[in-house]
Amino acid sequence: MPPENVLILFSHCLQNSECPQKIIRDLQLCKRCGKCTIKGLLELSERYGVKCVVASGGVMAMEKVKSGSVKGIVAIACEKELKEGIKGIFPKPVVAVPNLRPKGPCKDCQVELAEVERSIKSLLE
Repeated sequence: MPPENVLILFSHCLQNSECPQKIIRDLQLCKRCGKCTIKGLLELSERYGVKCVVASGGVMAMEKVKSGSVKGIVAIACEKELKEGIKGIFPKPVVAVPNLRPKGPCKDCQVELAEVERSIKSLLE
């Protein structure tokens, strides 16, 4: 599918918990300091020409993906949220990328950027 129809959707828990920026309101507020993986997600978004959005929960995530222009999603969250989200937006194709939780759930989570990039490419092919 064309890049303008692909969306990277990630949970706000990827943001560094000590970051003063409120990216949940505006992702462009990210300073790209590199203390979390959001910088890398934004760079992938720009490199491949796909949209990138952050959500603070399931309801907000569903609002973002229901847009008619969104045809495919790379979703990054914990397994529970991914499972619920995939069921909620069926039949739109979703490539689920579980987040990594080195500090426990919902705080300072991470994601393998190489896996996100492979997922983007799979939707673009």
